[in-house]
Amino acid sequence: MARRPAPPLELESKQWTSPDEIDRAVAKLKRRIADLEALNIQETVLGDTGADDVAQSNVRETIRDVFGQNSPEFKEHGHLRLWAGPLFVDMSQHQVLEGTERGRRQAVGILNGLIGRLLEKREELAGGAAPAPRAFLEYLNLHPRIADVAADLFRDGYHWEAVFAASKALVNYVKERSGQHQLDGAPLMRTVFSRNNPVLAFSDLVDQTDADEQEGMMHLYEGVVLGIRNPGGHAFPEGPEQRAVEYLSLISLLAYRVQEAKRRRGS
Repeated sequence: MARRPAPPLELESKQWTSPDEIDRAVAKLKRRIADLEALNIQETVLGDTGADDVAQSNVRETIRDVFGQNSPEFKEHGHLRLWAGPLFVDMSQHQVLEGTERGRRQAVGILNGLIGRLLEKREELAGGAAPAPRAFLEYLNLHPRIADVAADLFRDGYHWEAVFAASKALVNYVKERSGQHQLDGAPLMRTVFSRNNPVLAFSDLVDQTDADEQEGMMHLYEGVVLGIRNPGGHAFPEGPEQRAVEYLSLISLLAYRVQEAKRRRGS
């Protein structure tokens, strides 16, 4: 008895969940375009190196990876070839080179078309809405001392642990820059950034404005200790992800100011 043919697979369009996900997909397709543009057609065809077969396979696999095995995009381009034009027996090397080059240009065009489709979808997803707070982390340019201890924690979802780690890193950085390792906490900040005789100064302290700035900055550092680091050692209050980003931004700013501060003579 003859077996019934298997029913055709139902096509499933990829469901995109965020602009970031689309950005990663676009980056993959762009890498394949770069591979194709770097391919030396004459060398691979005349030398039979197989580099064209590898590039062709990589393009197919990337389309499958980005859009899915049962996607319309993979159904249409999953058997893409680096060839365009007629094929016949006894083709000259020149004709083979031309067909392969046309195929390369066609493949680049297809990939650019898929990228354009993804960018349209990205606009639809964004819809004018503000990006998720974690997206801002990539644009904050956190001070290296803060990023080293906080960035991975934040990306893994441990937002407040990241803030606590950042606050401790700031305290340690102040100790390092000032040399005041015997002090800690609020006394450290009041000594290092004292209005009248600071170890680290943010200006030349020549007038009232400079003195006011010095005192104001001292209170900011003191506030990080009293309001963030100390509570974080016991039970730091939970809060929205956006608030954690704001704390990290503040702590990073203070780390940059420590880096820029001048050590006073005799301190």
